[in-house]
Amino acid sequence: MKYVSTRGDAPALSFEEVILTGLATDGGLYVPESLPSFSQEEIASWAGLSYQELAFKVMSPFVDSVVSDDELKSIIEKAYANFRHDAIAPLIQIGHNEWILELFQGPTLAFKDFALQFLGHLLDHILKQRDQKVVVMGATSGDTGSAAIEGCRRCGNIDIFILHPYQRVSDVQRLQMTTILADNVHNIALEGNFDDCQSMVKASFRDQSFLPDGRQLVAVNSINWVRIMAQIVYYFYASLALGGPYRTVSFSVPTGNFGDIFAGYLAKQMGLPIDQLIVATNANDILHRCISNNDHSKKDLQHSLSPSMDIMVSSNFERLLFDAYGRQGASIRQLMEDFKSGSMRLSDKAMEMIQSHFDSYCLDDDTTLGVIVDVFGKTGYLLDPHTAIGVEASKQKRRHTDTPMICLATAHPAKFAEAIEKAGLKAPALPHYMQDLFEREESCEVLANDMATVHGFIQKNILRTL
Repeated sequence: MKYVSTRGDAPALSFEEVILTGLATDGGLYVPESLPSFSQEEIASWAGLSYQELAFKVMSPFVDSVVSDDELKSIIEKAYANFRHDAIAPLIQIGHNEWILELFQGPTLAFKDFALQFLGHLLDHILKQRDQKVVVMGATSGDTGSAAIEGCRRCGNIDIFILHPYQRVSDVQRLQMTTILADNVHNIALEGNFDDCQSMVKASFRDQSFLPDGRQLVAVNSINWVRIMAQIVYYFYASLALGGPYRTVSFSVPTGNFGDIFAGYLAKQMGLPIDQLIVATNANDILHRCISNNDHSKKDLQHSLSPSMDIMVSSNFERLLFDAYGRQGASIRQLMEDFKSGSMRLSDKAMEMIQSHFDSYCLDDDTTLGVIVDVFGKTGYLLDPHTAIGVEASKQKRRHTDTPMICLATAHPAKFAEAIEKAGLKAPALPHYMQDLFEREESCEVLANDMATVHGFIQKNILRTL
């Protein structure tokens, strides 16, 4: 299988090349040249498989022959070995045909573990085979960073540098990153917001001349195709658990960078019967405005109680636009050029395609807190603020009550104690292995929002490991 750039002006790459490349040379994102398609009978035959067995079935067509079947199965087993629940992604019922898919059972309590534990082990395997050392550089609005660090911390061929927005992540999110004291792990608190972090990472991938000879950047953000690929699996898993593929299901997804819900769209394209895909956003509602009213214009980024969604430039939306514009790279290049001015307007045909697959809704902080209180009062189930937004969006936009509605729970509520306490509830305790998190030693550099300063820090710390 080959992978092509959304902007149409970069060479097609193999799976192995895509893993190690990140952004395409034309600034675009890589997507498969074509998607595997599964019949209803084939999907039905997967009922009863473990999460790991299902992951192999769904992901192996994308991997092709780059990794052998036995090696891929071994990597998958390692990736999910440290999840706290044997089901890996358990479903919890909170109402009539309303379900929560718990994606926070991994080591860092967030859905990012599903892709990043897998990516870490896959990178380790490939880099050992190639006898190659790389630099992982990533931006995080809160959860990607800790999951990426956890996935890469034991990889001897990786130096990892994670940028997070200074004082704009929760205390638990910060500590999960900054208390990993390993020689190859470096945390940077950038004096800016997430979009600043993401912009710097993308610019660094376009021009890697600051790196010493023999090193290259590898992406752990969802610009890396493997992130999206691994997330497709739990859509199939949830559907099969509730009667799929002979029963259609819907999903509501707390959405920031559009990677998680894009994986759901791909699952649908691959043959999974999905009725609705609901994009649930906080006050940083550019995706909701675009999907509902063709208003894709930047506004000032707001700091919210759901910080992982405090994003105004959703990178993976470009992957959807590529399909919406008939996979014409020239059209995407023009759109992205338009967006540099602060806004872009989609064609009527593109809007029709997007609205045929997606609904959207947005919530402010006060409403989010009310949802947390309401659901806890009715069910005893405690939602984190991101998941609460997904739950309310599902209630507001749901079209068919006889179709199971699955809300993706993207993080454990203990990661967002401030929001839980602001709702007037008691924040849950962290899992036993994190009980001492607030007493652990931290290591982090606060740096100005300046490319040269960040590159200088990376250069200084890479050289120590050469």
